[in-house]
Amino acid sequence: MKQTLTLVKIETHYSISYTLVSLVFFVPFIGYLLAALSNHRIHHHFGQRGIAILAPLCRLASFIPLAFHPPYPAVPIILLLSGYGNGLEDSAWNAWIGNMQRANELLGFLHGAYGLGATIGPLAATAMVTRKPHPFPWWSFYSHVMLPIDGLALLILVPAFWRADAQAYRSSHTPSSGTKKTNTQRRTTRLALTNLITWTIAIFLLAYVGAEVSLGGWITTFMLRARSAPPFLAGLTATLFWLGLTLGRVVLGFVTGRMGEKPAITLYLLLCVAFELGYWLVPHFAAAAVFVTSLGFFLGPLFPAAIVAAAKLLPSELHVSAIGFAAAFGGGGAAVFPFAVGAIAQKKGVEVLQPVVLGVLVFILGVWVMLPGGFRKGGLERARERGEGVGGDWVRAWREMKSLGGLSGK
Repeated sequence: MKQTLTLVKIETHYSISYTLVSLVFFVPFIGYLLAALSNHRIHHHFGQRGIAILAPLCRLASFIPLAFHPPYPAVPIILLLSGYGNGLEDSAWNAWIGNMQRANELLGFLHGAYGLGATIGPLAATAMVTRKPHPFPWWSFYSHVMLPIDGLALLILVPAFWRADAQAYRSSHTPSSGTKKTNTQRRTTRLALTNLITWTIAIFLLAYVGAEVSLGGWITTFMLRARSAPPFLAGLTATLFWLGLTLGRVVLGFVTGRMGEKPAITLYLLLCVAFELGYWLVPHFAAAAVFVTSLGFFLGPLFPAAIVAAAKLLPSELHVSAIGFAAAFGGGGAAVFPFAVGAIAQKKGVEVLQPVVLGVLVFILGVWVMLPGGFRKGGLERARERGEGVGGDWVRAWREMKSLGGLSGK
């Protein structure tokens, strides 16, 4: 759920604090964790067909009761189901497309579609709840928009993946010679979860998605409360952010593969830090619109590029388990970080959004540069061939410095 004025309306409808309303972000994280841990098992027993059926049904089971605006204690619990459904699709479709040729471009379109939905969603929600003279209540967004769209997704996904059943999945992912196939599957999952590359990508995605959704979710509230923007312009700012994100994923997907994932994302993150500083320090709406759109544009390709990097660094037999886990675990950042921002904002004010996001951007830049492969195109593939692990660039640089020091000391 992309929070815009809907979040503000929930807050006022139930007369609750920032901390309590932030539970709508935090509780779905449990669903994402469950999805991260069960993704491989669902593939093994039901194939991609199982994901195509189960994920939309979980969201429908969440949106239907929300359309009847239940008491607030039930709202976060209901959102657990949508978090689980979203986590399953995050893990399944990223792992599937991440192994294709020209994955940067294809994942750019996949995540661009996500960004397009996140662009249209806030705009639709803002238009509905600010409609004159009779605004729609916040829950009408679920009954009028989310339910029909998710029903359509179910109708499209099931026929598309009907032949991708468990047998099709096991025949392409299970070793043919193994008599103990279940043990092999469990061992593959354990290997993926004990690989530092898996956890580095997962932590990167967790923090990245947290920064992305914290910005997209709290921009409206920040513009209303900290910048005193009119409601429509505040909602428009969030729309511009998601529009920039969508364009960045589609356009920069063609650039990232040509530059190489590691140098390209390092450059994008440095630009994001600069634009975030501008958004924080320049208190004018026109400047905010430019900075927010640019920030979304260069944040856009980070998720797809991280998935491609994982596919290039990890052995192929670990891709479904590792990429699926990293994508679903990382998607949980959509729950944890916005909740944290809301909890801090309750005591310090919504102005804390900017320093928190800036700190997260610096953190993920540090995590990203720990990946092996250097900053030249093709470095990730060479790192895999050499068997380099996390921090391999720094270890190699340290050894070279020691070697030079030994030579100079002779």
